[in-house]
Amino acid sequence: MTDQTVTMYTTSWCPDCVVAKRALTARGIAFTEINIEQDETAADQVMQINGGRRSVPTLVYGEVAHSLSGFRPQKLDAFLAEAGL
Repeated sequence: MTDQTVTMYTTSWCPDCVVAKRALTARGIAFTEINIEQDETAADQVMQINGGRRSVPTLVYGEVAHSLSGFRPQKLDAFLAEAGL
């Protein structure tokens, strides 16, 4: 197991971000939140991951990155499975 945590790119107004944070917390999965409204570099990273879209929440773990916009538990499950978490 690694000490690495999930990085979650968010905005202050995103309801899907709130739900995703609750879901990760409920599963005991550590994450670092980065607000793309406050970090232009992070906004650029999110756009690169998501084909030019500022789609949040976007989760990254190692080489695995997924947008969970339009949050559904199945999207989180797919991310976690691919990331090996």
